[in-house]
Amino acid sequence: MNLINREISWLSFNERVLQEALDDRVPLVERMRFLGIYSNNMDEFYRVRVANLRRMIAVQKKQIEGFKSGPAELYKEIRKIVMRQQDQFEFAYQHILNDLAQHEIYHVDEQTIEQTQLNEVNKFFNDTLKHAIVPIILDKKNTFPRLQDSSIYLAAKLEFKDNRRSKFALIQIPTQEFGRFYRMKQEHQQYFILLDDIIRLNLKNIFSVFELASVEAFTFKFTRDADLNLDDDISVSLIEKVEAGLKQRKQGDPVRFVYDEQMPKDLLDYLLKSLDLKVGVNTIPGGKYHNFKDFMSFPDFGKSNLIFTPEPPVEHPVLGRASSLLQSILKQDVLLHFPYQRFDYVVDVLREAAIDPQVSSIKINVYRVARNSQVMNALLAAVLNGKKVTVVLELQARFDEENNLYWSNRLREHGAKVVYGLQGLKVHSKLLQISRKRERHEDLITYIGSGNFNEKTSRIYGDLALLTGNPSIGREVKKVFRLLENSYDRGVFQHLIVSPFNTRRKFFALIDNEIAQAKKGNPARIKIKFNNLTDKKMVEKLCEASQAGVHIQMIVRGICCLIPGVKGISENIEVISIVDRYLEHARFFIFENGGNPLFYISSADWMERNIDKRIEVGVPIYDESLQRELNLIFDYQQRGNVKSRQIDKLLKNDYRKGSGKLFHAQRELYAYYQARAISPES
Repeated sequence: MNLINREISWLSFNERVLQEALDDRVPLVERMRFLGIYSNNMDEFYRVRVANLRRMIAVQKKQIEGFKSGPAELYKEIRKIVMRQQDQFEFAYQHILNDLAQHEIYHVDEQTIEQTQLNEVNKFFNDTLKHAIVPIILDKKNTFPRLQDSSIYLAAKLEFKDNRRSKFALIQIPTQEFGRFYRMKQEHQQYFILLDDIIRLNLKNIFSVFELASVEAFTFKFTRDADLNLDDDISVSLIEKVEAGLKQRKQGDPVRFVYDEQMPKDLLDYLLKSLDLKVGVNTIPGGKYHNFKDFMSFPDFGKSNLIFTPEPPVEHPVLGRASSLLQSILKQDVLLHFPYQRFDYVVDVLREAAIDPQVSSIKINVYRVARNSQVMNALLAAVLNGKKVTVVLELQARFDEENNLYWSNRLREHGAKVVYGLQGLKVHSKLLQISRKRERHEDLITYIGSGNFNEKTSRIYGDLALLTGNPSIGREVKKVFRLLENSYDRGVFQHLIVSPFNTRRKFFALIDNEIAQAKKGNPARIKIKFNNLTDKKMVEKLCEASQAGVHIQMIVRGICCLIPGVKGISENIEVISIVDRYLEHARFFIFENGGNPLFYISSADWMERNIDKRIEVGVPIYDESLQRELNLIFDYQQRGNVKSRQIDKLLKNDYRKGSGKLFHAQRELYAYYQARAISPES
């Protein structure tokens, strides 16, 4: 079967992010921040996916799924796409700077700064910044320093007055302490200069110990292999393995070197040799500035018209009026849709459970949480109130390992039971269960979601969560927790879809049912929304359904290896992707089922790892009002013609053309939830 390679598809997704920086309909400061998101995404792509590809090249693997040749050829294709996107990126950056000037916001550098501004930044440098800068002289006597791939550096070339051989030096730009941007104001005009350029302006000051004829500095950044290679030594605890792996990550092999193309050849050659890199293989020449992930925090200059209009999350029509959240959930199922509705309800449920005398235990499984997590603090309060708290904590949530180790220690110190999941299976499900004793009966209040228990990301990630007192679902979630605490206790699931046990089989059966309906001449339709589709068997099954006459609509935010619209193969499949203000992260599925539709939300994408190699949980939605809400969410997003792109084999990312007036799905959804919060009957 002809598939789109997953790495190429991912690059196409990131190009959709880059499109947001080029879209004049997006507020200007937000466009700059999208450049930061694009850059941050690319960093992670190189740290994980490209690093893995280079390991495949090293072992001379012959073939790559969804690509005509092997890993070396794929790497070249990736580099070609990245170089093309780099040109788009530079164009977008300059275009945004020009537009900022129309709002009297100006970027200055060491070439364009005026004297009064120079006096101000020099004072800032001498009073504050200078003390955080420790240059490293590079020579053969000293070992080349171990660089941090999350940082940005200036490589300096020092020319001496006495014509001695030039020296090279490194300066780490202290963005963590001071941010990347220094702002200045003159009357109605505002200016900003990057920390890089403030340092460039003061290079002779920094190297005042030398008598220099000239000194120049050029930005570069590099990316390391971020794989956590955890060995199989059973005598070593998982915590020790993760801690060792994090140290190893900081010493991983460089996989990308991005640099100012104006850098002198001798300086570039020296750096590449020291880092064991080669021109044209690991290197990407670019403009003057790098590490654009810092631009995710680009200032708004106090101009509200240059940022998104605030959309504070609204009250839920049921929970917003409840005196007891637990009692309300026991009476009726509740669907929460973040960021449109308040994530605070999750914290409030935990706080109520912490002081409810009838609550005996709280169990939760955690993948990523905020550093200052209110969820975790509520769990600590529950422990102090005598509740039995069990936290299944995934230590291997990539790039959140240190944060999860921190919370693991705090929870254990307070007396919570901390479990680290199953050997060889990441725990990616999003579950919470509260056990409440009532006379001789046990009530189970259960939460099953598509996204993390994270207050920070809940403000920008579109996610769904079911809160239910349904005893059948509660008992099955209880089985999942029993499995996580005792890996030998598997259980059988009739309601839940649980990876790696029944996900593939269950979805195959649901698709087969639609195929059977189509063959009978009945309406047959599947609606799917998730982040990624890479699993080859699931792609084949969807194409089989398409060939049988099943109409399939998919909203796929990221990777989609399926090629839609191919005559005789996938002509009944349409795929769109939405990239907008909020990250589309929800996963849900609607199967027509002969006129009696079946609805599910899940934590799992259709990737091999999510189906076969992780603990994931999906749940049916039985409440008819919640089913109508899921239908409305899908239909709004399917109707959207402002931020949705058509996915095709050419990966052109063309904006979807709609008939009639513009329909901005995310804005319309926010308006819908606002109206519901005001009038529950609407």
